[in-house]
Amino acid sequence: MDDQTLELLHANLAEVFGERDADARREAARRTYTADVTFTDAEGTVHGWEAVATKAGALQDGLPPGAAFAEEGPVYAGAGRAALAWRLGPADGEPLVRGIDIVTIVDGRISELLTLLVG
Repeated sequence: MDDQTLELLHANLAEVFGERDADARREAARRTYTADVTFTDAEGTVHGWEAVATKAGALQDGLPPGAAFAEEGPVYAGAGRAALAWRLGPADGEPLVRGIDIVTIVDGRISELLTLLVG
């Protein structure tokens, strides 16, 4: 697996969805996703990096203090796709939620993001 794939997965989780500062989050989204990125989760689908940044901001606004994303388990990658499991919650307690992000990478950026949650 190449370093760029790892960097994109980390940027998606920590620098976009895990970032509380709106300006930093938007900048990370701009460099991480294609302009026409598609993001799908249980709530539906949004298009474009600005929409992803907005969705991440809304998520951050609803989190309790101290809740943070953390990578959980190995990274899977191959043929322009990759997956990363994660947890969201306090660093020293039970997670609020666990999930996995599955991405498609085109020209060095994420063009499709699918988030699945542990049932």
